[in-house]
Amino acid sequence: MSQAKPANLLDALIPVISLILMLSMSVYLFGSDSSSGPNQIVLTLGAAIAAIVAIKNGHEWATILEAIIAGISTAMGAILILLSVGALIGTWLMAGTVPSLIYYGLELMNPQYFYVASCAICAIASLATGSSWTVAGTLGVALIGVAMGLGLSAPIAAGAIVSGAYFGDKMSPLSDTTNLAPAVAGTDLFTHIRHMAWTTGPSITIALILFLFMGMGGDSQSDESGLVSLMQTLDSVFNISVFALIPLVVVFYMAYKKIPPLPTILFGALLGGFLAMVLQPQVVLTYANSPALSHGLAMTKGVWMALYDGYVASTGVAQVDDLLSRGGMSSMLTTIWLILTALAFGAVLEHAGMLSRLIESALKSAKSTGSLVLTVVLSCIGINIVAADQYIAIVLPGKMYRAEFARRGIEPKNLSRVIEDSGTLTSPLVPWNTCGAYMAATLGVATIAYLPFVFFNLINPLVSIVYGFTGFTITRVEEPAQPVVS
Repeated sequence: MSQAKPANLLDALIPVISLILMLSMSVYLFGSDSSSGPNQIVLTLGAAIAAIVAIKNGHEWATILEAIIAGISTAMGAILILLSVGALIGTWLMAGTVPSLIYYGLELMNPQYFYVASCAICAIASLATGSSWTVAGTLGVALIGVAMGLGLSAPIAAGAIVSGAYFGDKMSPLSDTTNLAPAVAGTDLFTHIRHMAWTTGPSITIALILFLFMGMGGDSQSDESGLVSLMQTLDSVFNISVFALIPLVVVFYMAYKKIPPLPTILFGALLGGFLAMVLQPQVVLTYANSPALSHGLAMTKGVWMALYDGYVASTGVAQVDDLLSRGGMSSMLTTIWLILTALAFGAVLEHAGMLSRLIESALKSAKSTGSLVLTVVLSCIGINIVAADQYIAIVLPGKMYRAEFARRGIEPKNLSRVIEDSGTLTSPLVPWNTCGAYMAATLGVATIAYLPFVFFNLINPLVSIVYGFTGFTITRVEEPAQPVVS
């Protein structure tokens, strides 16, 4: 068996440039629908091109296939969570959990302060739970509904939700990425969090100010009568009650107690189904539409349908029906398809050494501390794009640049901060990244649509780069004191 030769720079660039060109064509031809199938074809072709380059360099197809399977297997947890979130949305709609949150939100939320309040609420919730996905799949779904009810922009609302959710995902000691970054960079968790506060604090402050101005500068498109009509419709169809919020409280409590996301969300979905039968029996029976079945079997069928195919409202009011017809495991299948093809592409590039080759080339031009920080940021963003997974975007740069930071006498907490500022925060900005695909599927807003408004995620990497070039808070390893020779 011949020894595979290392990938050169041209080898590494061929699949990446091909992917960029094909994705550009996909967006041009299909617009916001490009993630519903066209991008999956592009990623599949990109993986094929990368595999051809790898075979040319001596890699065997069997090992390439093993790498693809291994790469995809890393997302199985995320895929199961996605399916569970789809089920949760379906049963929480049927149980009146989401309608109750929308109703109370419409009652309490001032349209002028909606965006900033949404960002702040999601930031606090994700800080407490450590999970941006849990916050987006629960509070985020309801807040999008409130925004639509108030006649506000869904993309801006989604930007506020994602900004807040990723603040907590980045700063909470309960977050997996917050624990992963210092581990690969060579520092400890709380040193890492304290050091991140220097870039995260100004970034979230600027984001909140921007959301405040956007809310005050825009007018709600819903008049008072429209809001009253919407709330009356919700109240007439569902049993609006604080008891309907029990699943939300339980899910956040389980997340706070560090119970893993999959059982937490799946339990929340099943609890929603149970409460739907208790609190909204007429809604369940109407949705099941099976008068020939006994009461118990019809209720079971209705909840079962919500779990696998979501809930479809039939209130007779188009605005409410559009608002509440979502969810189900089946609604996540296109997103899962996107994740599988993206990870296959990234796996081939990593297996054939193309990713590391690109990083090595970038490192040659990083002469100053500022250019080194910029290189790490661009590497994390690039890996989020080509490998489609935030964990790879944290682990690979952490491994690749750790020695270089040590060689230059820069403390490892600087590296851990930079890879979180860029690797964690830019993951939901890429439509085919696991995080971007999840946020789009959960919130019902295309990644490209909300991307310009995710102010926190856009600002934080820029702040990190500025700090790198100015040297502000860039700490260096102290040399040990030399012994005094008498």
